[in-house]
Amino acid sequence: MTDRPSARYGRQPTSRLRRRWVIVGMTVFILAAGVAVALAGYQRLGRSDVAGTLAGYRLIDDETVAVTITVTREDPSRPAVCIVRGRSKDGSETGRREVLVPPSAAESVQVTAFVKTARPPVVGDVYGCGLDVPGYLVAP
Repeated sequence: MTDRPSARYGRQPTSRLRRRWVIVGMTVFILAAGVAVALAGYQRLGRSDVAGTLAGYRLIDDETVAVTITVTREDPSRPAVCIVRGRSKDGSETGRREVLVPPSAAESVQVTAFVKTARPPVVGDVYGCGLDVPGYLVAP
C-alpha cells in the first residue's frame, strides 16, 4: 500500500491488527487498575485486628442497661477499646460508653459495661472496637 498525502485524503485508517492490540492493551490496563483499587480497599477496610460482638444485654432500670460483649483480638497482649450503647424504643441511641479491654492471655474475652441512658432503654449493643486506646482510659 502506498502512502497517500494526509492533507488531501485525510488520515490513513489504522490497521485491524493495531486496533486489536490497542483494545487488548486498554482492557489489560483497566483490569489491572481495578485489581489495584480492590486490593487497596481490602487492606484499608478489610479484616480488623479487633472485633467486638454482642454477647447479651440486661435492662437494669429505666436509665441503665448492662451490655456484655465478646472481644476477639489477633494480639491479646494489646489493650483495646470498645464503644457500647443503649438504644430506645424508636432505635435512637440514648446512651454511650467507651470500655477499656485490658490485655489478656486469651484471644477472646467477655466484658460487661453499664450504660446510662437519657430515655428508657430497650436494647444494648456494641458500636465497634479498635486498638487506638485514648489516654484517659489507660491508668497512669
